[in-house]
Amino acid sequence: MSDEALAGERERRGEMSSTDDTSDSSRKSSANAVSLKQAQPQDSAPEHEQSHHQVKAVVLDPRYEFNVDRTLTKTDVSKLIMICVDRLLESQRPSLDTIKMQVYFDMNYTSRAEFLAEHRCVLESRLAPVCREITDSRARTRDELECLYRKIVSYMLLHSGLGSPTEISVVREATAALQSVFPQSELGIFLALTKKDKERQLNELSMIVTGIRLFNKNCKKGGEGVDDLPAILNEAVPATKQNVEAELQATQQLIYHYTAIIERLEKSREQCYEEGGLHDKLKEALYNVRQHEVFLRIVVTEIITCAKQVEMLQHQLNIRMLDLNAVVKSKAAVPTAQVYPHFIAVSNLWTSFQDEMVLLSVFSNLVNNLDPYLETHSQLFPDGVIGPLLEGVIVKTDEQRLSEVSEERINPSDFKNREWIFPEDILAYRQPTMQYRGFCAYAFGARYGLLLRGNPNIGILKYHEKFYIFSSKEAASCFSQKPDCYIAMAAEHAQHSAELIQLLELHQQFSTITPYAQSARCMKPIVKHDSCTQTDTHILEPNIVKSYEWNEWELRRKAIKMANLRQKVTHYMQTNLSHMRRDNTSQVYLPKNKSIQTKRDNSSNVPKPQVYYAGLRGGKVADRTHMIKYNLTRSVDET
Repeated sequence: MSDEALAGERERRGEMSSTDDTSDSSRKSSANAVSLKQAQPQDSAPEHEQSHHQVKAVVLDPRYEFNVDRTLTKTDVSKLIMICVDRLLESQRPSLDTIKMQVYFDMNYTSRAEFLAEHRCVLESRLAPVCREITDSRARTRDELECLYRKIVSYMLLHSGLGSPTEISVVREATAALQSVFPQSELGIFLALTKKDKERQLNELSMIVTGIRLFNKNCKKGGEGVDDLPAILNEAVPATKQNVEAELQATQQLIYHYTAIIERLEKSREQCYEEGGLHDKLKEALYNVRQHEVFLRIVVTEIITCAKQVEMLQHQLNIRMLDLNAVVKSKAAVPTAQVYPHFIAVSNLWTSFQDEMVLLSVFSNLVNNLDPYLETHSQLFPDGVIGPLLEGVIVKTDEQRLSEVSEERINPSDFKNREWIFPEDILAYRQPTMQYRGFCAYAFGARYGLLLRGNPNIGILKYHEKFYIFSSKEAASCFSQKPDCYIAMAAEHAQHSAELIQLLELHQQFSTITPYAQSARCMKPIVKHDSCTQTDTHILEPNIVKSYEWNEWELRRKAIKMANLRQKVTHYMQTNLSHMRRDNTSQVYLPKNKSIQTKRDNSSNVPKPQVYYAGLRGGKVADRTHMIKYNLTRSVDET
């Protein structure tokens, strides 16, 4: 990638370059407001960080027999300081370079969101004096107002990064764009706003002016000093990715050579012991290049993300420009409510392009600054040393090793009380994290810390909620028989080489330092659980006495008040002149019309009684009267 493509704003962890680099080539960069400066590797990893890692490495190393169960004596402290100083001053030590590399990368690498957040904070801090000068202005005369307007134009150029405020053509174009949305006659209204409103309006005007200039560039009617960022990124991203991948291939070639030589030395134990110093240095060098490989893969992943982001942004920018052309066309005046949102959206997309340029520059510098941590390889293992060791040795790549065992597969039924899973079952486990960063657990424990890539197709062993993969079927079988033993061996190798704690992600296993007497045992991970307890606020029955007063002066005041009241009498009376002055009203209920219901008179039709008496006047016999009663009343049924 060319220097001009990546020149411009570069910021990392607050380390900023001086403003002396204001050359024309840097100003032509799309992000000319801030210049990032990567510190030299030997300065970027602070001495206290390296010392911290060395102290941990020495205490963990069982060869020095430090017992952390008791307080260190003066002799122990002196011994610890002497050992740490000797190890820090060692030259041509790959182990120390690996730790320095880890410290540097940890301090200089973070997520994309944090990179951009820090970059924006630096931009705001750089622009704060200019913004403060504008918002605090109390311009009154015509000359002062013209000077303030020029400062606003300069602020917008610096805020957008589209050209330099010292180029006349760029200033004229920005001034014309600003006058179309904010004429100089409106400065009085601007000065009457509050400071926050001024800052808000400045940012909004800056985005609108940026959108106008980018639209003019797209229409080929302006765009003076505006670089074609999408084209630059489309050229720079593949070039950067190619450079990093080339460095990754060189690192992998060293990995394959060191691994082949270590395997050759391990074939004969006598030869291994005879050349023990070489064997240890080769292992340290292998750890160094393996760590470098891990970091380069992280950077490659980030660059791929940049490429995808640039492609998406370019697609969105093309759509926005088409929408703007449809809205504006050849109209002399367009409603601001229709066109301003499009200008602001275009400005935000261009800011995202600038962010990708900054990220690409940071990742490129990050990779370049990792190179000094590999200098010991050429000094320890020149071609004259490596060449004879590689004679007659078949150098295999990681892909070749994996392909050789691709057909091997564990039969879970052959292993009782062991749980095996396979790649097709991984979805059920939500992409589990492999132990030892995907290296073979058996080779690392049983073969003196050798790092070989594991093949998940052979089978993944789930043991104590952790997942282990292996480089061969035999390695998987041996490990599954005595997993605790091999895990303990791995922990012991990590204690001898502290750089393995970060390389293999063993932070949980070494979260606490165990005594030397227990260093040979398997260190079980600490299991933590979130728990909570709840207690009553008031255990006893609440009995609040509202008349209680703790302040004796308040009690004294109340006592005086009561004493005074007891000597006073309250009287109330009315006179003939006062009792009629007030109108009183009362409310009464008006009588209601009510009615009640009583019984009705009714009658029924019954037969009229009729009785006939006969013989009252006597009969034929004169001396005697015989009366007869006849009931002539009709029946009820007949009525």
